[in-house]
Amino acid sequence: MKLLAKVNVILVLLFGAGLALTEWYWYSFLMRNARMQVLRQAELMMQSAMSTRKYTTNEIKPLLERELRKDTFAAQSVPAHAATRTFAYLRAGSYSDYTYREPALNPTNLDDRAADWEADIINDFRNHPDLKLITGERDTPTGKSLFVAQPMVSTEPCLSCHSTPDVAPKAMVKLFGSTNGFGWHNNEIVAANVVSVPMSVPMNAASKAFRELSIEMVLIFLGTLIALDLALYAFVVRPVRQLSAFADRVSTGETDMPEIPVRGKDEISILTASFNRMYVSLQKALRMLED
Repeated sequence: MKLLAKVNVILVLLFGAGLALTEWYWYSFLMRNARMQVLRQAELMMQSAMSTRKYTTNEIKPLLERELRKDTFAAQSVPAHAATRTFAYLRAGSYSDYTYREPALNPTNLDDRAADWEADIINDFRNHPDLKLITGERDTPTGKSLFVAQPMVSTEPCLSCHSTPDVAPKAMVKLFGSTNGFGWHNNEIVAANVVSVPMSVPMNAASKAFRELSIEMVLIFLGTLIALDLALYAFVVRPVRQLSAFADRVSTGETDMPEIPVRGKDEISILTASFNRMYVSLQKALRMLED
């Protein structure tokens, strides 16, 4: 194997190993960054839902209670209804894969009953009262989704509707029945706020960025390798070949050739100068023998 080929093999191995490590780092970094972006979106939507609930509790509910008859039930006065309906309008736009739910183990409206994975989250909160936030990933029909959940604790105002059927508004009992949504206790974790955000868009963007970065790095590597090959050929391979050809001619008995020009002060130039001195010494020795 020639010198230039050996050097190329070494460079490919070294640069290839470095490129593989660099791409692994960048892929991990881009995926972590994409996940953090999704998590920030989910947290922002969670805070938006909480703000809607708070606005409904402080502004809408007192107003409706003053304006409506006491035997009338207005779903618009329920914070959960306001938050989910607001989010439904958001989903009707460009965010159809985004979801916000308030699943409960024992809801008044059976549409709010917790699915198995949501029930696991609620039970996790119940078993660990100090736990205030759960994040995770799950597979959905549209791809992987990241969810953020926080516990919902029943308070005194909640018990006016969820303690016993005889205390709850009659209109609500008439609408939803007296079987579900009762038996709640004060300071009990009864449900969870769950926001789900699709990970496909940021993950696909991260994958695309990684592919583009990989292609650019490979092109830079090839360009660097070509530049190194040209420099190696000009400053090492060609001078060595000249020395080798000169030595071959001397070994066959040619002693009337001019010396090889010496350019620079690097190792190749020093070797060339040494070879010239040896060649001159050989010429002198041959003349002495002839004389």
